[in-house]
Amino acid sequence: MPRIHSRWLALALGIALLGCAQEETSEDEMVEDTTAMAPEPAGASLADFAGTWTFTGTTEGGQTPPPYELTATADQSGWTFRFPDLPDREPIPVRVVEASGDSVVTETDWFESALRPGLQVWTRAVYRLEGDRMTGDLVAHYETTEPDSVITIAVEGTRAP
Repeated sequence: MPRIHSRWLALALGIALLGCAQEETSEDEMVEDTTAMAPEPAGASLADFAGTWTFTGTTEGGQTPPPYELTATADQSGWTFRFPDLPDREPIPVRVVEASGDSVVTETDWFESALRPGLQVWTRAVYRLEGDRMTGDLVAHYETTEPDSVITIAVEGTRAP
């Protein structure tokens, strides 16, 4: 009997060793595998956002803030926004924080709020490009001790011709 057990043990070890053995992948097979992978679709570039956009929005509470115009350039410099209904105000500089895929994230420094006159505000917006329109969320951070120091505005913009 001990010989039968030895044979089974040898057979089991042989099968285990065969199962662990790996075939070497040839260089041609490696090239073939990497070229078979489909490239990810390219996202929008800042040039796709370039232009003048007119935005309208609604707050979570149902308020309608004044419309604004965003001027975007093909790079991170020169982005601004302004309130066309408030022509005495200077354009507000906008920083591009991040651009990825079909989205761009922007921020401003402090400026006087058009929605809540007399209060200072800074904004952070996430815009998504959808053909010739942009949608997104703009979050206004107010310099106040009141409970509503942050307001989220759902915005939609169309590109000026």
